Amino acid sequence: MRKEQHHKGWNEIKTNDSWAIFKIMGEFVNGFEKMSEIGPCVSIFGSARNKPGDPYYELAVKVSKQVAEAGYGIITGGGPGIMEAGNKGANLAGGTSVGLNIDLPFEQHDNPFIDADKNLDFDYFFVRKVMFVKYSQGFVVMPGGFGTLDELFEAITLIQTNKIHTFPIVLVGTEFWEGLMHWVRETMLGTGKISPKDLDLIQIVDSPEEVVDIIDAFYKGRNLSPNF
Repeated sequence: MRKEQHHKGWNEIKTNDSWAIFKIMGEFVNGFEKMSEIGPCVSIFGSARNKPGDPYYELAVKVSKQVAEAGYGIITGGGPGIMEAGNKGANLAGGTSVGLNIDLPFEQHDNPFIDADKNLDFDYFFVRKVMFVKYSQGFVVMPGGFGTLDELFEAITLIQTNKIHTFPIVLVGTEFWEGLMHWVRETMLGTGKISPKDLDLIQIVDSPEEVVDIIDAFYKGRNLSPNF
């Protein structure tokens, strides 16, 4: 009897998984349709916990404002903190301001600086991450937590394995990032887990001007298009 109950429960899970495919497809189709109309963008990542007035929040506003003034739209995760700062900077510059929101039990809510027609909602992290990677011409990574690191290392992995075209990955905040990069150089590279050229995929800066210079220099003479 117990074995039959287990099989029944497993079959119900399989059925639910099959139907979930249609919801996943719907998120991909909606995301692709809307994002393909937006044009060249740079994604800004960072902690949801930084408040207005925090030095990194205000730096993110300045970075995104200058990136938007250079002609790029700004994509963020749509929530508070550094995400809000990124959309605010784009808004102040009169640039495109995109929010890719995720349904979470805490921390996440739409910020008020996203363009009304460019505010997308996702249930699945993996669908949302595809949108970031496919439609970004660069990643600007401010100090953040596990989610920020997840986006950072996924992008590095996809470029390292030639699954997507190379694009600029810029870490902002030497004080915050240098400890991680020291470990990457001394431990990962030092024990042969990565190649020396892999370090060229990442640059660390401290000013908005440096961010814009890196992105502009990379795309000088290149076509801007989706990454895969």
